[in-house]
Amino acid sequence: MRYAVLGTGAVGRNIAAKLASLGHEVVVGTRDPKATLARTESDQFGNPPFAVWQQEHPRVGLETFADAGAFGESVVNTTAGTASLAALDAVGAENLNGKVLIDIANPLDFSQGMPPSLDPVNTDSLGEQIQRAFPQAHVVKTLNTMNTKVMVEPSRVAGEHNVFLSGDDEAAKKAVAALLISFGWPQQSILDLGDITSARGAEMMLPIWMRLMGALGHTDYNFHIQGA
Repeated sequence: MRYAVLGTGAVGRNIAAKLASLGHEVVVGTRDPKATLARTESDQFGNPPFAVWQQEHPRVGLETFADAGAFGESVVNTTAGTASLAALDAVGAENLNGKVLIDIANPLDFSQGMPPSLDPVNTDSLGEQIQRAFPQAHVVKTLNTMNTKVMVEPSRVAGEHNVFLSGDDEAAKKAVAALLISFGWPQQSILDLGDITSARGAEMMLPIWMRLMGALGHTDYNFHIQGA
């Protein structure tokens, strides 16, 4: 299958690399490919420039958001939650209509410093906002409740643990569940929370997770800071 992974940060890179390792055709979408490839410095978390990463993953292409969306039979949103709607607008509804749109982003609001809050929250979610903005896409919220390395290698966490699905389209959720199984998630660990409104609960897990990180002395927020 052809996948478009939106976002060049740690989450996008890990998802793209995993998909390519499974034999899928993968392109990463970004606002400006030339600018992305021109960066020569590591980011604030020590991740190497995208060009260096891509040399290690030559099967993964880099395109504009629109061209990536046109290429992908399915689309994975790993952009920063505050930028997701703009990034998807750049992809274009015509490149999303009828496709499974896997939303991994969280609407983290850093405007008041650390730890971030959520916006939207309680009565809405980023997953719902995306579904409303692109009603012909089949949005499935998943994988947003964990470290990016665990997303593609669940065995890194010992014992039984779960990954959630939220979405309105049953066929889309079945397709995403099959993808998660290919990532190494046992079928019994995949919990369907219900329609896209259940993404509110999945997204609201982030504040307690980040408080736990702080309480345990972990100050590296690289788990889910995506790039576009």
